[in-house]
Amino acid sequence: MPVWRRGGQSLLDSLAKPPSTSNPSSHPSDTQRAPSSSTTNSLDDALRIAAQRKLDSRKLSINSEHSAPISFRPAMATPPGGVAINVNDPQLISLVNKLQDVFSTVGVNNPIDLPQIAVVGSQSSGKSSVLENIVGRDFLPRGSGIVTRRPLVLQLVNRPVPAKLQSNGVSENELKDSKDSQANVDEWGEFLHLPGQKFYDFNKIREEIVKDTEAKAGRNVGISPHPINLRIYSPNVLTLTLVDLPGLTRVPVGDQPRDIEKQIRDMVLKYISKSNAIVLAVTAANVDLANSDGLKLAREVDPEGQRTIGVLTKIDLMDTGTDVVDILAGRIIPLRLGYVPVVNRGQRDIENKKRIDLALKAEKDFFENHPSYRNKASYCGTPYLARKLNLILMMHIKQTLPDIKTRISSSLKKYSEELDQLGAGDLLGNSANIILNIITEFSNEYRTVLDGNSQELSSNELSGGARISFVFHELYSNGIKAIDPFEQVKDIDIRTILYNSSGSSPALFVGTTAFELIVKQQIKRLEEPSLKCVSLVFDELARILGQLLGKQLFRRYPQLKDKLSQVVLAFFRKAMDPTNKLVRDLVAMEACYINTGHPDFLNGHRAMAIVNDRHNAAKPTQVDPKTGKPLQPNLPPRAGSPSLPTDGSEQNSGFFGSFFASKNKKKMAAMEAPPPTLKASGTLSERENQEVEVIKLLINSYFNITRRTMIDMVPKAIMLNLVQLTKDEMQRELLEQMYRTQEFDDLLKESDYTVRRRKECQQMVESLSKASEIVSQVQ
Repeated sequence: MPVWRRGGQSLLDSLAKPPSTSNPSSHPSDTQRAPSSSTTNSLDDALRIAAQRKLDSRKLSINSEHSAPISFRPAMATPPGGVAINVNDPQLISLVNKLQDVFSTVGVNNPIDLPQIAVVGSQSSGKSSVLENIVGRDFLPRGSGIVTRRPLVLQLVNRPVPAKLQSNGVSENELKDSKDSQANVDEWGEFLHLPGQKFYDFNKIREEIVKDTEAKAGRNVGISPHPINLRIYSPNVLTLTLVDLPGLTRVPVGDQPRDIEKQIRDMVLKYISKSNAIVLAVTAANVDLANSDGLKLAREVDPEGQRTIGVLTKIDLMDTGTDVVDILAGRIIPLRLGYVPVVNRGQRDIENKKRIDLALKAEKDFFENHPSYRNKASYCGTPYLARKLNLILMMHIKQTLPDIKTRISSSLKKYSEELDQLGAGDLLGNSANIILNIITEFSNEYRTVLDGNSQELSSNELSGGARISFVFHELYSNGIKAIDPFEQVKDIDIRTILYNSSGSSPALFVGTTAFELIVKQQIKRLEEPSLKCVSLVFDELARILGQLLGKQLFRRYPQLKDKLSQVVLAFFRKAMDPTNKLVRDLVAMEACYINTGHPDFLNGHRAMAIVNDRHNAAKPTQVDPKTGKPLQPNLPPRAGSPSLPTDGSEQNSGFFGSFFASKNKKKMAAMEAPPPTLKASGTLSERENQEVEVIKLLINSYFNITRRTMIDMVPKAIMLNLVQLTKDEMQRELLEQMYRTQEFDDLLKESDYTVRRRKECQQMVESLSKASEIVSQVQ
């Protein structure tokens, strides 16, 4: 979290607070704060205290002869011996510069959010002029349209003039031949992509920026996110780091891509969205502040204005009688870090090649003589902006440094571990031993996962053998228990089977044939869910295979991974055939022989007794009127034994009764032949109801026994012929199918991703190691 968002008053908060004054309206920047802030300290108070306590050895001095930018003498850079840097030392900015160089050199995305100042603004806001005024030299490309097409990381390093002038390796001819009239041995620039090469001619710096931009972004007006790192050494600058971003544009012109606005916007947001980025929003003062592209984009990532600094350019071009006092006072768009007004060179000044030192003098005269700004002219202009940015950046780095150290340490550990998993580029040992070790390790890991002995047990979900257990005892068991034996067999069907099984002679008792016929049909229904259980266990074994092959080792060797997957899945399928056969045999075995002598089976006598008890309980008890004792209930005659009625009043119930009920007595006497198809219809008689209930009790009893048997035996069959078999024979199968000398080299060929990722991790580990050494110098 950025320091300015933390609870309590931070140093950056004090920077945002204006100096107290008896006449608030006389100072254009004395109320630069959010409406809710109420303070008395200011940036200038902090600057004075810092100058008195910390910067005594680096006194500010202005060259009165040339009116050059402010120069001061900072502490020297850390020597190679590794002298520790104090957390309050301004060299912290140089330390961050080193970190930026480290992560830029390896050519990968920066894993650490480094504190930096990102400069944003529209193409016509005067962004380039502000940066050149801060540096004090002309060095940025100029022209129409998009000029800055790549981010420019501008690292300014204050280098005091040595007591005795030295050549620093620069020949007199080099300075003499330079087209830069201000070229001298004390100011030069260095590009990160050209190590060791110094540019004393700032015109050549401009040419190199254009050249390197075209190398990455092309000669057209395209843009590139790859930054250019430029470090400028000078006694006339404050140590500071700025990131100059392409100017915002709305409408594409000329050969610009149609989506150029979106491209630039996305690039700028990538930099300013980072929580450690300070946004320097450059806005022309002679246009409505509400239309500022830079401020609008800054408000998207910093809606409360906590980490945004406003720079107002073209103050001298405002209409007569107007000023920016209200903006500086925070009455229009308040910013915690306030606004700084500056005056840049105009287009005519640039064309006439007016020197920046003269432009800075003109800027100073403008603010000192303007009626709205002259009372506090020291709070305006480029020198004040440079001092303010230097102190803000140094304080921001100081606050974020502990988090940077932590992130570097954790990132270094993360990438080091990944690099270890990716392995070295060269094979350690011969191919045969490597293949053998991989097969052995895979087989052992397969067994441990099934047995639940894996070292990577999850606390969030079931895995491995536990999922197979879930299939057995939850899915399969509940599925078998959910099968209703009477779902497909209705009472009327049972009655039909009872009559069919008794043949031409009506049975006196409930027949065994009808019972066995029905119960065998229901047992066969258990085959489908049992085979489905085999399929589910196969899927779980394939799932375990996928988890094992998802490890880094197999991502490194894709052909080995594919071969393993092919062989193991074929092994699983081969084991499926005997497993399915055994399960089918179990079902057939249960259906083949109905063991009515099973101790848990409800026999026929008990079933009839239960039905009689239910039947009698449902009828009211008849009492003998003479003795008062209950009469013995008489069983009604079976409807299937038709007898001729004696009184001509037969009830229209029962199997045959329902058929003949529609015939009148004359047609019955005609003795017509029965129809080709006879189906049961009508309601069951009392006797038929009792017989059906007995059969249903017997079927339900025996089906429950069979269900329990299948729930017990099917998992055992699957474990025997599928799970245990593959667990015991996995290594042998893999050796038979894969341990072939002619295939070793192909199997151990690394993937392109592994080679590329290893290189990226090596670069990242190298850069993070260097970064760790750099930040370790800070105490």
